[in-house]
Amino acid sequence: MLYASTHAWQQDCPPKPDMSKGYVWPVHPEYDLYVQDLATGKERALTTTYGYDAEATISPLGDRMVFTSTRSGDLELWTSDLDGNHLQQVTNAPGYDGGAFFSHDGKWLVFRATAFTPGKEQDEIAQYKALLSNWLVKPTKMEIMLVRPDGSERKQVTKLGRANFAPYFFPNDQRIVFASNHHDTTREGRKFDLFACDLDGKNLERVTTYEGFDAFPMFSPDGKWFVFASNRGGATPEETNLYVAEWR
Repeated sequence: MLYASTHAWQQDCPPKPDMSKGYVWPVHPEYDLYVQDLATGKERALTTTYGYDAEATISPLGDRMVFTSTRSGDLELWTSDLDGNHLQQVTNAPGYDGGAFFSHDGKWLVFRATAFTPGKEQDEIAQYKALLSNWLVKPTKMEIMLVRPDGSERKQVTKLGRANFAPYFFPNDQRIVFASNHHDTTREGRKFDLFACDLDGKNLERVTTYEGFDAFPMFSPDGKWFVFASNRGGATPEETNLYVAEWR
């Protein structure tokens, strides 16, 4: 099992972020990557340096993993062997590049990236860097991107505005499913549904119509089952549970 944890640096839960700066996500520098043998419970650290190392996923080919790291000074995508060696930086553009998954053939990465306003890039990048210096990011303007694992052929998939994130490839690698609030006309933008589109952003299709939060979709390898996180049916407000549905 592959996961990220802060337990090597702190015993308590990480502190909640300061929302006086608006809606922000913390990128705790105490995060490191670990693997655990499920049979023995033995744990091994893959990263040990102070800084954000998290959001790791493994290629279906079983040869590489991708994760988000601040080791270059910005939130970028990196790949490595499954033992954490042979590191390679994938992205290098200003902004938060994260939440990546490999395509099933291992030839592409799909991820979310900060979208800066044309003509206002300089000011918005300065604001982004100021927040990141305090280990915070604003995830309210992101688009879905594609890139080769070697960092070449970076392409923007969506141009929807608002927050588009949690992308995942369809089993045939010809479409992408992701979460978005671009359709929410309220200022808060808290209504997230699942959408699907082609690799060029065309043929946009709405998958869920729940009034609350639906996100983090994934397909089973054979494409028969679909899992996602949702606030629907929760015992308390904003309680998030996992749901499985048959894909048709």
